[in-house]
Amino acid sequence: MSALPTHPLAGKPAPRSILVDVPRLVSAYYTNEPDPRIAAERVAFGTSGHRGSSLNNAFNEAHILAVTQAIVLYRRQAGIGGPLFLGKDPHALSEPALSTALEVLAANDVETRIDASGKGGEPGYTPTPAISHAILRHNGALARGDDKRADGQANLRADGDTNGRTSGQADGIVITPSHNPPADGGFKYNPPNGGPADTDVTAWIERTANELMLGQNRDVRRIPLARARMAGCVRKHDFITPYVDDLGAAIDMDAIRGAGLRIGVDPLGGAGVGYWAPIAERYRLDLQVVNDVVDPTFGFMCVDRDGKIRMDCSSPYAMAGLIHLKDRFSIAFANDADADRHGIVTPSTGLLNPNHYLCVAIDYLFCHRPGWPASAAVGKTMVSSSLIDRVTARLGRRLAEVPVGFKHFVGGLLDGGYGFGGEESAGGSFLRLNGGVWTTDKDGLLLNLLAAEITARLGKDPGAAYHDITAALGEPVYERIDAPATPLQKRALKKLSPTDVTASELGGEPIRAKLTASPEGNAPLGGLKVVTENGWFAARPSGTEDTYKIYAESFRGPEHLKRILAEAQDIVTSALGSVR
Repeated sequence: MSALPTHPLAGKPAPRSILVDVPRLVSAYYTNEPDPRIAAERVAFGTSGHRGSSLNNAFNEAHILAVTQAIVLYRRQAGIGGPLFLGKDPHALSEPALSTALEVLAANDVETRIDASGKGGEPGYTPTPAISHAILRHNGALARGDDKRADGQANLRADGDTNGRTSGQADGIVITPSHNPPADGGFKYNPPNGGPADTDVTAWIERTANELMLGQNRDVRRIPLARARMAGCVRKHDFITPYVDDLGAAIDMDAIRGAGLRIGVDPLGGAGVGYWAPIAERYRLDLQVVNDVVDPTFGFMCVDRDGKIRMDCSSPYAMAGLIHLKDRFSIAFANDADADRHGIVTPSTGLLNPNHYLCVAIDYLFCHRPGWPASAAVGKTMVSSSLIDRVTARLGRRLAEVPVGFKHFVGGLLDGGYGFGGEESAGGSFLRLNGGVWTTDKDGLLLNLLAAEITARLGKDPGAAYHDITAALGEPVYERIDAPATPLQKRALKKLSPTDVTASELGGEPIRAKLTASPEGNAPLGGLKVVTENGWFAARPSGTEDTYKIYAESFRGPEHLKRILAEAQDIVTSALGSVR
């Protein structure tokens, strides 16, 4: 197994020859008929919902009919009787999927709320964090100071129930494949806690949807789109104003405005495109949107490392355009297609590595949020930098290390147990200034504005702040590579146990831990993590491609990291060989 190479087009403007054929893509959505007896054509919920392309029968009308009906059935058996907030991003498959979902929701008399900001009466685009915020707002979970207990935590339960609302709770659907290529579609469900649905929920929905598809969707209720749009249960909703007006409860907007920062924003053609002008107007910020184009081919993007168009705001290849403009702004940033991820561009360092920014954000927040509970922990995923561990120890806070997937942060963000939850893939959220919940899903808009607050309050950008941290705590080097793996090897990797790893050393250091379950909550990692004093690696299978991902880090420099990566592949190969 070896790392995949960098494509010759990486970092260059996308040529027309690689743009997706949108009419063909949408036609395939309606005309291709997936076979649920074939594994690749079934409904399959990964860490971020069901994803795929209509061109390979993985995201078609049949899938969305079945998944939406399954969500309707889940809501009934779970007693969820409030409105369902429905949003989409600008991917080409998102619009037809929203129409299909609306037909099913209206036929089942589900109170559905869709964006009111689109032109010509059509729904506009809705970021994932705006859906989470709307759910929590409806359910009374956006706690203020007088809603909190004596220990500073909100009176909330992990299922999203609150003292303020015990019935008629809301939930949501976000139609997005996140940063994935333009030919992909995605469909996510957020229950009343506002965050990504947990595995037990998605497994139920997945199983029910596939049963419906096996029955050729005969048990799916739907009405024509024109009737669905006029149905009394379907209402337009303003997602933008409540979200924008509330940002001052989580970010020190006065500090940003007072510092006179010049801010650059590239929405990367995503759902956040309609939010930045209202934010700038509401808080009187000197903010320029450098590209407001919305194009379902995403033809304005620079090509990602593998030669594909991908709205990955953490990739230096995809972000080459904004990086080129870094010296025009005090701070600049971007989001992916559903605005749940952040990409921070600073004058001092260019694009800030997501792990580096997580360290800066955590260090800053826990020193500048006196209203947060003293018991609030730092949440990180198993593949995030170990520098976060050192920052957390210096802060005197508890570290909560969880598996990959933002769903593992939901309960802690909801009840104030976690002050911050973040992933190395550039997703995160944190508490309000007063210690109440903000969102329980990733919020790229929030993390971007935090970068502006940090710059304003510290008088230096987050890149410079990161160098201060490494000067005190050590400077790690980190890399993630993708290695080819068969479906059989991917399944075996998920089932590894610590005893399958026979090696006693990694990178010349004794192995201190072999983990297949998380330190926080003992939840399955879905892979393997091996740790030494000055380095570690983690391996986990890709949910969508025939590869596995190796994450590795060293505090002893690039050569030591190379050694860890090489030995990691040998350890994984050996361990997989022991699994039958």
